[in-house]
Amino acid sequence: MRDKKTQVQNGSEAVTWSGSDELIFFVNGKKVVEKNPDPEMTLLFYLRRKLGLTGTKLGCAEGGCGACTVMISRFNLDSQRPLHLAVNACLAPLCSLHLAAVTTVEGIGSTARKLHPVQERISHAHGSQCGFCTPGLVMSMYALLRNNPTPHMEQLHQAFQGNLCRCTGYRPILEGFKTFTLDGSCGAIQNGCQTKDLGLDQDKVQNGSCCKGRADSCCMNRDQGLDQDLDRDSGLTWALFDPSEFMPFDPTQEVIFPPELISLTRSGKSWSLVFRSPRCTWFQPVSLDQLLDLKWTHPESRIVVGNTEVGIEVKFKNMVYPVLISPTQVPELNSVQHTETGIEFGAAVTLDRVEAVLQDAVISLPACQTEVFRAVLEQLRWFAGKQIRNVAALGGNIMTASPISDINPVLMSTGAKLTLRDREGVRVLHMDQDFFTGYRRTAVRPAEVLVSAAINYSRQGQIVRSYKTSRRREDDISIVTATFNVIFEPGSSRVHDLRLAFGGMGPTTVLTPKTSNALRGRLWGEELLQIACSSLADEMTLDPSCPGGMVSYRRTLVLSLFYKFYLSVLQTLGEQGVEEVEPVPSEYLSATEVFHPPVPSSVQVYQTVPSGQDMEDVVGRPLMHVSAEQQATGEAQYCDDLTPADNELYLSLICSTRAHAKILSIDCSEARAMPSVVCVLFAEDVPGSNGTGPVVYDETVLAQGEVTCVGHVIGAVVAETQGDAQRAAKSVKIQYQDLPAVITIQDAIEAQSFYEPIRTLQKGDLETGFNQSDHILEGELHMGGQEHFYLETNVTVAVPRDQDEIEIFSSTQSPSKTQSLVARALGISSNRVHVRVKRMGGGFGGKESRTTILSTVVALAAHRLKRPVRCMLDRDEDMLVTGGRHPFYSKYKVGFSESGQVLALDVTYYSNAGNSMDLSMSVMDRALMHLENSYLVPNVRGRGIMCQTHLPSNTAFRGFGGPQGMMVCEDWISAIALKLGRTSEQVLVLFSQASELI
Repeated sequence: MRDKKTQVQNGSEAVTWSGSDELIFFVNGKKVVEKNPDPEMTLLFYLRRKLGLTGTKLGCAEGGCGACTVMISRFNLDSQRPLHLAVNACLAPLCSLHLAAVTTVEGIGSTARKLHPVQERISHAHGSQCGFCTPGLVMSMYALLRNNPTPHMEQLHQAFQGNLCRCTGYRPILEGFKTFTLDGSCGAIQNGCQTKDLGLDQDKVQNGSCCKGRADSCCMNRDQGLDQDLDRDSGLTWALFDPSEFMPFDPTQEVIFPPELISLTRSGKSWSLVFRSPRCTWFQPVSLDQLLDLKWTHPESRIVVGNTEVGIEVKFKNMVYPVLISPTQVPELNSVQHTETGIEFGAAVTLDRVEAVLQDAVISLPACQTEVFRAVLEQLRWFAGKQIRNVAALGGNIMTASPISDINPVLMSTGAKLTLRDREGVRVLHMDQDFFTGYRRTAVRPAEVLVSAAINYSRQGQIVRSYKTSRRREDDISIVTATFNVIFEPGSSRVHDLRLAFGGMGPTTVLTPKTSNALRGRLWGEELLQIACSSLADEMTLDPSCPGGMVSYRRTLVLSLFYKFYLSVLQTLGEQGVEEVEPVPSEYLSATEVFHPPVPSSVQVYQTVPSGQDMEDVVGRPLMHVSAEQQATGEAQYCDDLTPADNELYLSLICSTRAHAKILSIDCSEARAMPSVVCVLFAEDVPGSNGTGPVVYDETVLAQGEVTCVGHVIGAVVAETQGDAQRAAKSVKIQYQDLPAVITIQDAIEAQSFYEPIRTLQKGDLETGFNQSDHILEGELHMGGQEHFYLETNVTVAVPRDQDEIEIFSSTQSPSKTQSLVARALGISSNRVHVRVKRMGGGFGGKESRTTILSTVVALAAHRLKRPVRCMLDRDEDMLVTGGRHPFYSKYKVGFSESGQVLALDVTYYSNAGNSMDLSMSVMDRALMHLENSYLVPNVRGRGIMCQTHLPSNTAFRGFGGPQGMMVCEDWISAIALKLGRTSEQVLVLFSQASELI
């Protein structure tokens, strides 16, 4: 590293930031020295494109799926040992890795050398299917074991909060990994694999049905009362794998932390760093004075710790930040101090460390002092995933000022103290109603730096509760968050002070001063509850058009969350012996309980092979996925893992931003002027037919004159690098003339916008059936769509060959259709197009036909330029241009007798097909085939109408219309049960008996 030029200024050492430093770190034990690192480059891009370590995958690029998980290790001077963290490589800035050691899935084991026990257990326990998520799961488990060789099941569960699996599911993954845990001794039920718990009877067990799980000390033979002789004689297999065959995990045999990094860290030399690129400069100061000078000089700069917000803004919101400052080496911003009033955390302290410190405090301090701490911990339990909490900072959460923040309502309701500094001095603010001044804005001045945030001790008579409502509990953004803080007069239920804070109820985190004032001095009881609900309903209003929607639901959540708080406080006051409070009714006690997810457990019943079956006969025997070990080691090659070819170019799509419009003009001069841009392609550049489609040629390769959905591909930019291609594509300016747009099924019905033909399925005499019915019910059902969310997005690599031949590497479920449509677009015969598909990272129907949107355009570029061209869509691009499961709207009329016999059924299905036919007719046919589910109705008519709308064309999805058809059937069965005053099961029994008679 070069020497810094220093000068004495106001009694402190100042640094002249010039040039660019060297970045030193290790990857899988090998030293890497990067002399000109790009501050905008992520670790994931560097691993995959610079080092060729493609085991780490790109799934979502925003830290939500865990496919890119790696382990980052640093030597901790306080504990004098390495600290290992699972981190999302897609968000980790390369420049943040100075003096760190990175371990990827390739670095812990391979099929050529030796599998690591983590890799062995997930593969041999049948925990991989498509395998795209497997390296991320392996590294999450590996990082957990490096910190704790004998974890508990709860810690195992937490380790995977930030990892998604879209194929296999968590049962086999956890069954394999829980062999590492202390309390994972039973493969099925935590309290024993007893027959009654499994829902199995002895007959089933003795006939060869058994539970998939582990063969260990909690043997199912023993629990189910079977002797070993019977087990041997019958040839039953009680587990899919035998954990005794796994290689033992020995933590002493792991790769050591690089001694050179220990030496550099222990040397005590504090180096301020600067890394520069044409677009961005990265500063890493080592003192608070340096940080304040930088912020004073560059007030528009962003301070980055975990990059969990800035990284997403740069990637998906096209934000450009010329100056980034990393404060991770500034002692004051990384300190934790216990004071007389609470615990003061440096602004750069990670949420994972905050959680650990508060957990220790809750254990060691009296309960009356830790109410606020427990409220913070409750929110941290559901805050993102482990990979995010390992790097995201408390100060970053505050300064991001998100209106749906999980933590800020706790800090606001409890009046957390913030210490700010700039070159002119220190300022102290409390998080109150004046701190957030607008959407993503705070009262902090541009040149000020948040140094620390103090979380206060609670006091006697104080009760604090925090709540979060989201679509799923773990790793999801909130719909509404709330923290309620009440202080009672000593020994009574009279409110002395009350602060209610909500997230998700406006452009900022908000307090409710009117409600608080109305409740002060009142006794905690029914009267207070009525006043609070009335006041909150008036104070917590939302505009019907506000971002996020669900206005009525969110307002209802405000009242329901307060009611939970009301009941919880009642219970707490009762436990404290306050006499004037009423006890919580027993039927309401569940609302006061803090939810703790049960320890993951699994049970599966399967038929074993017959006794005496030859061991070489594999039918009925569990076989490991043929590529499981390669998937677990990162050696399994997916399309984007192909080594970039010489002279390879990158393509980025130009997509419509209008649902239905004429294209008036296209200005791509700015894109063409960018140095690395090779060409820009439009419809006139298609040498063959611009008409395309999997069944009917009612689509375009590139839009010509008109766009029919947001995401309609208009053109493409081809450049030397991915970043340049994407920036150039976003610079293209298009003028539109909007046309009437049909978006919903209801819009299509009103406009009579349908595809032909209308599909009809009929049996029996419908009129007679209804005439014979004692009751006739009519109803309707709306079903929304669904995104496939395969972890590997659409990707194509096109390589031109001799004599107009072209080779296509694509992640597609339909190589033949890819071949024919590429040939059609290029105007060549199909035998000149060679399509290769090694494996896919998920598909679920989403890659059956819609992959050709991308593959035809990439092939066009490669064919025209005679150079290899690659494109892997970012997650937002993929979700923009591809459709999903068809939304359905169904109307039904059902006639049935008093006994429950269904005599007549008339159903009309409307599907939202989108802007092209695609596979919508086949999907509708399948829905019609399932309109009776597995039952029998004598007189039935089903009609299927496909709506032509201005949305990206919907397509195949698992079930292919069957779930939509059966859902309607179950709805009218429930309606019949309600009408007859029976349960659905009773109607089904009657229905079944009637069907047998028919």
